[in-house]
Amino acid sequence: MSSTTPSDTPHGAPALARRLTLRGAVAIGLASMIGAGVFAAFGPAAAVAGEWLLLGLALAAFVAFANAGSTGQLAARYPESGGAYRYGRVRLGEWPGFLAGWGFVVGKTASCAAMAMTAADYLVPAEWERPVAIAAVVVIAGINLLGITRTARAATVIVAVVLAVLAIVIAAGAVDVARQGSAFDSADAAAALPPVTPYGVLQSAGLLFFAFAGYARVATLGEEVVDPARTIPKAISLSLAAVVTLYAVIGVVLLGALGVASLAAADAPLDDVVLLAGWGWAIPVVQAGAALAALGALLALVAGIGRTSLAMARDRELPAALSSVSRRARVPWVAEVAVAAAIIVLVLVVDLRGAIGFSSFGVLVYYLVANLSAATQPAAERRIPRWLSIAGAIGCLVLVVTLPWPSVVGGVAVFAVGAGIRLLVLARRRRLAA
Repeated sequence: MSSTTPSDTPHGAPALARRLTLRGAVAIGLASMIGAGVFAAFGPAAAVAGEWLLLGLALAAFVAFANAGSTGQLAARYPESGGAYRYGRVRLGEWPGFLAGWGFVVGKTASCAAMAMTAADYLVPAEWERPVAIAAVVVIAGINLLGITRTARAATVIVAVVLAVLAIVIAAGAVDVARQGSAFDSADAAAALPPVTPYGVLQSAGLLFFAFAGYARVATLGEEVVDPARTIPKAISLSLAAVVTLYAVIGVVLLGALGVASLAAADAPLDDVVLLAGWGWAIPVVQAGAALAALGALLALVAGIGRTSLAMARDRELPAALSSVSRRARVPWVAEVAVAAAIIVLVLVVDLRGAIGFSSFGVLVYYLVANLSAATQPAAERRIPRWLSIAGAIGCLVLVVTLPWPSVVGGVAVFAVGAGIRLLVLARRRRLAA
């Protein structure tokens, strides 16, 4: 069996093909993380962390580092589709795996609808947002249906353009600081903002964590990665290191150019930075970059949901039809189409941009399962120390307390629905078997 053309599965269905190289995997990882959140998350984070914003970023980066290490270690051992769903099922049991997969598929499908609407909001007037969001979903689904290499190429182009836009913002901030001096003034911030508390710093860590929590997307594509034991951990590490560095630079620039109080009050802080530098011409560029970043995250996320749905369908946790793989493009085409259709329905029915907190809850459960799974691996399979996986699990639990209570309630409700459905299906299968 070659590295790029795997044999069919034992059931006769075609398997996915190992065509994703390190470069493509890194591009998908970067596209997953550099979403629209970087254009908006620093303001709310500064509002709760004040002058300790960078400490919040460091805490978020540590939790992300632990999660990424656990995910890379597991992906090297289990290079299959599904990510934490597969790892949890193998290492912890069917129920933890199911809950990780269910939370990811349901929560992230809602997130995709929000991303599509967010991108459209940056690009067109309100009355055109839904048609443009639907068109974006159709185009992205079409790219993914052409094969994983097309997804990687599109991600590469998107990431390159978004990085260029962020470079403009960083340059504008540097010019403004060089001309007027740093606006970071902790005394002014203390007067303008409520007193900073440890809980506020944790809240900022949570906000910033969710702004770049897509580093494990490559693991959901594990069945399509060339030399997965080497490529997946390396791709996760490279993409996470690049994004943490980028966010640190942007955080310093925003604090230096705007100051804590102005950053905390800003709805679009990156726009404010280019305006302060006198680069008004760059405002449309920054807005287009935010839209493109949202579409890049959407591209990678739709692919990840499709592969997780494929893995769950193979185990009869989702309808078996979702396990269909096209023989030509070697993609889970039924799952991809179903995901795109679900996103379009959500876009048509409800605007989820302000109501997807349950997705954040699901993300933390997803990574909690990944960390606990990694902690059970024997020493021969370890790439990181066990304590780091345990620390990642604790970090996920700590970040849960930073979520607004409606997000926790919504998350628990989504998992309860999934568990109820699974219990009914299992009971029906037992009756038929009897």
